[in-house]
Amino acid sequence: MLHDIFHHLSKWQPLDTWIVLTAALIGMACVLPGNFLLLRRQSMMGDALSHTTLPGIAMAFLLAQWLKSHGYVSPETYDAFWLTALFVGAVIIGLLTALLSEAVHSLGRVEASAALGVVFTSLFALGLILVRLVPGTDLDPDCVLYGAIEANAATNDGSAPSIFYVSGASLAINLVLLIAFFKELRISTFDPGLATAMGIHARAMHLGLMAVTAATLVVAFQSVGSILVIAMLIVPAATGRMLCDRLGPTIVVSLLVAALSAAAGHVMAISLPPLIFSRLGFAKVGSASTAGMMAVAAGGLLTAALAFAPRQGVVSRVLARAWMSIKIAGEDWLGVLYRQEELTAEMPGPQRSDPQRSGPQRSALPAPLVAQSSGLGAFISRLAVTRLRWQGKVVAAAEGYHLTELGRQEGRQLIRAHRLWETYLARNFPETATHLHESAHVAEHFVSPKIEEQLTAELDRPQQDPQGKSIPQ
Repeated sequence: MLHDIFHHLSKWQPLDTWIVLTAALIGMACVLPGNFLLLRRQSMMGDALSHTTLPGIAMAFLLAQWLKSHGYVSPETYDAFWLTALFVGAVIIGLLTALLSEAVHSLGRVEASAALGVVFTSLFALGLILVRLVPGTDLDPDCVLYGAIEANAATNDGSAPSIFYVSGASLAINLVLLIAFFKELRISTFDPGLATAMGIHARAMHLGLMAVTAATLVVAFQSVGSILVIAMLIVPAATGRMLCDRLGPTIVVSLLVAALSAAAGHVMAISLPPLIFSRLGFAKVGSASTAGMMAVAAGGLLTAALAFAPRQGVVSRVLARAWMSIKIAGEDWLGVLYRQEELTAEMPGPQRSDPQRSGPQRSALPAPLVAQSSGLGAFISRLAVTRLRWQGKVVAAAEGYHLTELGRQEGRQLIRAHRLWETYLARNFPETATHLHESAHVAEHFVSPKIEEQLTAELDRPQQDPQGKSIPQ
C-alpha cells in the first residue's frame, strides 16, 4: 500500500505544490477568525457567513458586469474592480447577517440560533436564486459550493497563480489585524462586560470580527467553496483548543493544523482514490477533490486530538484515571502494611516481635491478605505492588510483603493525614461520626502538606484520633 502511495506521489508536479501552498494559506487565514468564533461559541455564525456571503458574491458580480457593459469599467481594470467589489460585498453581507440576526433575536423574541437560522437560510436562498436565474451570471454553482482550487492554481508556465497571492494577502491582513487588536479581541471574547468597562467597544469588535470572517470566506470560496469552508474555519481551531489551554499557543497550533490539513488533504486526494477504487473495479477513478480531502484530513486530526490530547483526550483521561487508581491502590497497600506494623508492635508477651529486629520482618503480610484488607482487585493489586517494588517502598519475602524504610515513611504520612482528617471531622461535624473512616480513606490521598499543616494548627496538634489511635508525628 505504501509503495502504491509513493508511486502516485512520484508524479508530483509544480501544480501540486501550488495547490498545497494555496490551500495552506487560505486554511491558516480562516483559522485566525475561526479561533475567536469558537471561543465566543459562535461557530454556527461562521457556518452562516459561509452561506450568506453567496448573495454578496452574486451581486458584486452583477454590478461588475453591469458597469463593464456600460463602459464605466474598462476590460483592463475589470479584474481588479471585480475583486474589490467582491470583498466589499462580502463585508456588507457579513455585517448585515450579524445585524439581522440580532434584530430577529431581539425583536422577534426567538432563540439566538433560531434567528441565525432564519437569516442565513434566507440569504443563502437569495444567493442561489441570483446565481441560477439572473441572465448574464456565469458563476458555476458547483465551484461556489465546493471550490475549485485545482483549476484556480493552474497556470500555463507553472508560475505562482493569482489565487496564491490573494490567499497570502488575506492571511497577512488577518495576522496584522490580530496583532493590532489582540488585547481587545481577547478581553471582549472572554468577558464583554469587562471590555466595555475598560473602554473597549465589544459590539464593534464583534462586528469587525464578522466583517473579517466574511472577507476571508470570499477568498476561501475559490479554494474550498462555501460548504467546506466551515471545516477550515472551525475544525483546526477546535483541534488547537483540544491541545492547548492558552489562547496564544492555541492559535499557533491551529495554524499548524490548517497547514498540515492542506498538505495531507492533497496527498490523500491524488493517492487514495486510485488505490482504493482500482481494487473495487473502478479503474477510471484517478483522484478526488483536494478541498474535500482537506476537510477529511482536518477531521482526522481533530479525531486524533479528541483521543490523545494530553489533558482532554479520551484515551489520555482513561490512562490518567487508570494511573491514579494504581497510585491510590499503592497508597492503600502502604496504609495496610503500616497499620499491621502498629498492631504487631502493640502485641504483648511472646507474640510481639523483638523491637530491635528490623521493621520489615514485623510488617510482613501475605499478598492476598493485603489486597483483601485494602479492598483492591487482583489486577489492580498486582500493578500497585509492582509499582511499589519498583520504587523501593515494598519488598517481597517468603512470608509475604513488607515495608522498606522509604515505604514506612510514606505510610506514616498517609496514616497521619487519615487520622488528622478524622479528628477534624469529629470536632466540626459530629453528625458524621459514623462515616469518619470512609471519608478519611478518600481524603488521605489528597491531603497536601500545606493542608496538613493547617489541620494540625487548627486542631492544636492532636496526639490521638477519635478512636484513640495515635496520630504519627
